[in-house]
Order: sequence, then C-alpha cells, then structure tokens
Amino acid sequence: MSAPLSSSKKCPHCGFWSEWRQQVDDRCERCGQLLDPVRSRSEHTREKEAKEALPGVMLIEIKPEDGKMLRFFKYIIRGGQLAFAALLAFMLWLLTALAG
Repeated sequence: MSAPLSSSKKCPHCGFWSEWRQQVDDRCERCGQLLDPVRSRSEHTREKEAKEALPGVMLIEIKPEDGKMLRFFKYIIRGGQLAFAALLAFMLWLLTALAG
C-alpha cells in the first residue's frame, strides 16, 4: 500500500505509471529504464563540471626565461590588469551600496 502523499510518474519509454521518489536514479517498475533521463544527464554533466579545476586569475604570465625588458613590461601590464579589476570591484560595490 502506498503512502497517502506518494507520487508517480509516467515512464517516457513504455508509458507505465511507476512510483516516483523524485530521485535521479528512479527507474520504471515495468521496463527498468530511468524515469527522468534528462535530469540524470544534467546531474552527470553538473558533477563533471564541478570536478574540473576552476581557472585562476587571468593575469599575464611572467616566465623566468623572459628577458629583463620583457619582464619589466609584463609587470607593468599585470599592474594595469590588477588596477582594472580593482576599479571594477569598486564600481560594483558602489552600485550595490547605492541600490540599497
């Protein structure tokens, strides 16, 4: 006997109504296929994306084998990148502070 507030879902493969616990791995009672294959695929994609490493700050790379002049100009460019990021962060803070 099912619970008074149980739910069921129609299988997209065979059309049979099966008990549905609203879990990703719920399967049809008749054919055994997933009741929500689209959600299952999106869950797997989300898990795969969560395991990928996040990109670091996109600053210009300064290599030790670069010449002195090239490293000097790269440090200047990196300072400009950091100043630009700081300016954007300040502007976002200001807008949110003014918004209330």
